[in-house]
Amino acid sequence: MIEGVVFDLDGLLLDSEQVWDTAREQLARERGGRWHANAQRDMMGMSSGEWSRYMHDVIGLPEPPEEINPGIVSRLEAIYRDRLPVLPGAREAVERIGARWPLALASSSNRELIELALGLLGVAELFRATVSSEEVGRGKPAPDVYLEAARRLGVEPARAAAVEDSHNGLRAAKRAGLRVIAIPNAHFAPGPDALAEADVVLDSLDNLTPEAIEP
Repeated sequence: MIEGVVFDLDGLLLDSEQVWDTAREQLARERGGRWHANAQRDMMGMSSGEWSRYMHDVIGLPEPPEEINPGIVSRLEAIYRDRLPVLPGAREAVERIGARWPLALASSSNRELIELALGLLGVAELFRATVSSEEVGRGKPAPDVYLEAARRLGVEPARAAAVEDSHNGLRAAKRAGLRVIAIPNAHFAPGPDALAEADVVLDSLDNLTPEAIEP
């Protein structure tokens, strides 16, 4: 029996993966970094500390990681305040599932971006718990953020469901022992190996119903 549901944020509720991609690429090119085609896919799911180190160590930004992170976050905050990139059906899906189960959020976004996005989306009060991967030991595909989300909900991982869109997110939720509902990201589709680990694959948030989570 499912007793709680954990949502991802970027790529699932927000059409934001390419926003992160653009912000990081712009910063890399401004600072003379070595941007490459797989950089965004490599960083998807990483915690803020992990992707900041990646931008320094791999992309070659001269600033230390602790200075790279706030520069990217400030760019995202400005974009969100100007126009939050909400995916169709996001608010309705959260409200629909939240009417049945307590909700948590397990995101790789920074804490300030999580709170800003949920507030602008008008669903902050529907989430009993929110977890940023910067608050746990490892980012996705490690299971840490999902295990912590379930803990904060007061639900055993085996009695929780995760709703995810990305390769690393699907793997993280599966490793944590949650039932996994996949809604593949249209811009950065998960690989077939990660998708095969999902218990259910849906085409859109419109199809995210209580029956899809718990038949």
